[in-house]
Amino acid sequence: MAQNGAKDEALTIFSKYQSSFARRLKKPEAMSLLQTEFGLTEAEADIMFQAFDKDHNEVLSLWEFRQFYQTIGANAHDMIQMFRSIEDGDSGNVDMEKTFDALKTVETGKGRLTDDEIENFLKATAGESKTIDLHKFLNLLCRLKVYKG
Repeated sequence: MAQNGAKDEALTIFSKYQSSFARRLKKPEAMSLLQTEFGLTEAEADIMFQAFDKDHNEVLSLWEFRQFYQTIGANAHDMIQMFRSIEDGDSGNVDMEKTFDALKTVETGKGRLTDDEIENFLKATAGESKTIDLHKFLNLLCRLKVYKG
């Protein structure tokens, strides 16, 4: 039932920015939604838009917005602040040690992660580049929210 409530809330917010019956928002409308409804700066809204425009067509579908709303939603600003607090200087990437420590405090669907789980998530997220930028970090947090072990 709670999931249906979240879907209804997402639809209500999304509908305020629609200019047609199509369940899609072009980037300017989506940016306005993210800034107005979630208190994001233009740069933060752009990062969220890029992270959730899964098909990279410069349009945010209702499905994509629901993914954002159900995984990040009201916590968007806090997640960006968390990234900034563990960022390695002004590199645009996290400091892996700080990230490891920060993830020890994150609650997931199964509770707190073990050290091995954190290490595996960090390796998978960093990939061959061995770096985690804000976009990858947001995707990591989304995966952790639904992680059930």
